[in-house]
Amino acid sequence: MATATKTKSRSARKPSVRFAAAPLPTSPIAVAGYAARSANAPLGDFSFERRVPGPKDVQIEILYCGVCHSDLHTARNEWKMTQYPCVPGHEIVGRVLSVGKAVKKFKPGQMVGVGCMVDSCRKCPNCKHGDEQYCDNEIIFTYNSIDHKAPTGSAPGTQTYGGYSTQIVVDQDFVLTIPKGLDPAAAAPLLCAGITTYSPLRHWKVKKGQKVGIVGLGGLGHMGVKLARAMGAKVVLFTTSPSKVADGKRLGAHEVVISKNPEEMAKHANSFDFILNTVAASHDLDQYISLLRRDGTMCLVGAPEHPHPSPTVFNLIFKRREIAGSLIGGIRETQEMLNFCAKHKIVSDIEIIPMQKINEAYERMLKNDVKYRFVVDMGSLK
Repeated sequence: MATATKTKSRSARKPSVRFAAAPLPTSPIAVAGYAARSANAPLGDFSFERRVPGPKDVQIEILYCGVCHSDLHTARNEWKMTQYPCVPGHEIVGRVLSVGKAVKKFKPGQMVGVGCMVDSCRKCPNCKHGDEQYCDNEIIFTYNSIDHKAPTGSAPGTQTYGGYSTQIVVDQDFVLTIPKGLDPAAAAPLLCAGITTYSPLRHWKVKKGQKVGIVGLGGLGHMGVKLARAMGAKVVLFTTSPSKVADGKRLGAHEVVISKNPEEMAKHANSFDFILNTVAASHDLDQYISLLRRDGTMCLVGAPEHPHPSPTVFNLIFKRREIAGSLIGGIRETQEMLNFCAKHKIVSDIEIIPMQKINEAYERMLKNDVKYRFVVDMGSLK
C-alpha cells in the first residue's frame, strides 16, 4: 500500500464517476510545466505547447507523475545527452480528455498511463516482437528525444517534453490502461520502476521454488521485492543499511542480508537462481556473482553515472554464470505488468509532493531520503 506522505500534500484524487468529454482541440494546446534550463539550474515554471491531437492520438490530463532517478540524471546532464529546456517525467497517470476519431482503445474519462516511450519505428524485428524499448531504428522517449510530431512551427530538433506538466498527447499504441482498483498516485511509479523490475523477472522465468536476490532497496529495489515475492520466489534482499532490514521484510523479503558483512554474504554462496541488481551507483559486482549457482544470472537495471569495476572472469566461467542487463519493457509487457499488479494488489510506496518541491525532492533522493518514490500531484501546477 502507499505510505502516508511526509510533506503536506493532497491525498490521491479519485476520478469522478461522471465525466464530460472535452472537444478535440483544433490548435496546439497550451500547457504548464516544470523544466530544467541547464545542468546547474533548478527546475522552474515552463510554458509550452502540445501538438493538435491526430486521428490516433489521446489527449491526457496528467494527474500524477512519479519522480525517477533518471529524471535527476537527465535534468543535470549526468549522462551527457540532455537537450534544454528539459521537462522530465515518464511515470505518468492521468485522465483521458479527448480522443482522435480513429482511437478505439480509450475513451474520455478513462484512467490511463504513459511510461518511458511515446513511439518507435514499429517496423524492426524488435518492435514487431513487442520489444519497442529495443527498437533498432529510433525510440522516441517520453522526454529528451527528437519530437517528430512537435506542434507546427516548432524549431527543428524540438525535443519531447515529459510528465512534469499538466497535459500530454500520445499515440494510442503507447498509452496504457490503469486497471480499476489501483490507486492512481501509487500506480504512477509502476510505469518505470514497476516494469523495469517486472520485465527481467519475467524474462528469466522467476517462479515458485526459486531463490532470488534483490540488490538495493530504493525505488526499483522495493518494487523488485514485491514482484518477486508475488511470483512465488524465496526473496533475499541485499542492502548496505542495517536500518532497512525491518522495511525489507515488511515489503516481502524472506531474509535481509547486510552486504558489508562478509559472514552473512558467505552463507549464500553458490545458491541463487537469479539476482536483480537495482543499484544505480558504481560498485563491486563480484561479491554478488559468487552468490549465483551454476547457470545463475545477475541482471543489472540500475544505470550508474560511472561504470562498475570489471568483474573477475574466473568468477563467471567456473560456474557458467551470466551478467545481463534489461531496459524497461515493451508496451504489451507493461500492460501485463499493470494487470499483474492489480491482481496482486501491488503498488509503489510513495510520498506525494507538489511540483514546487521537486528540487528539494532531488536533493533528498541523493540522500536516499524517500520511501520509496516521490510522486508529483500535478494539480499543484494549476
